Amino acid sequence: MAPVCLFDVNETLLDLAALDGEFERLFGDRGARVTWFGQLLQSAMVATITDRYTDFGAVGRAALDMTAARLGVELSDEDREAVVGGMTRLPAHPEVPAALRRLAEGGLRLAALTNSTERVARAQLEHAGIIDAFEAVLSADAVHRLKPAPEPYRMAATRLGVDPADVLLVAAHAWDVAGARAAGCQAAFVARPGKVLDPLADPPDLVVTDLDDLATRLLA
Repeated sequence: MAPVCLFDVNETLLDLAALDGEFERLFGDRGARVTWFGQLLQSAMVATITDRYTDFGAVGRAALDMTAARLGVELSDEDREAVVGGMTRLPAHPEVPAALRRLAEGGLRLAALTNSTERVARAQLEHAGIIDAFEAVLSADAVHRLKPAPEPYRMAATRLGVDPADVLLVAAHAWDVAGARAAGCQAAFVARPGKVLDPLADPPDLVVTDLDDLATRLLA
């Protein structure tokens, strides 16, 4: 198995459900958070496919406006900031801190790779209390191509001084797993509630229920 574990951040390490209260306040529906994040991912992939890079925060704001327009809600600047700014104040999933410690103590190298800018990613991981687990916090913004394009994964391997084949991307998103595998990396899919694999994509090397399960499997 790979000597470097490269972790996606949003939903894989951090719990977006912490934003549900804001979405209930703004839209009267906690489920609007799932709609918004789905639109964010769709818009990010359109930007990547059409080679019109926009940083992930701007994509998030645009997706929020699209969600509001779809639901007939008018948002203020303060409303937008409550959601987008809230992304930097997400808690880690409960098992994440201890699992990261187990992996590091077991001799694995740990790094993070996210579509968010490095500034946002560092703020997220610092707030969640887990930034010290990672030797590097890497952003797709460095190559102006968002995951699942191959450039972010290959950039991460280069920055970490290893071949892509020696990287294990850990993500709760089927599209992230597919991108990593296409870029020549290994991949572990974290099957958090509601997350499923894409049957048309190359399968991951591992499927785990959470990061505690990942640590147990990798350190066995």
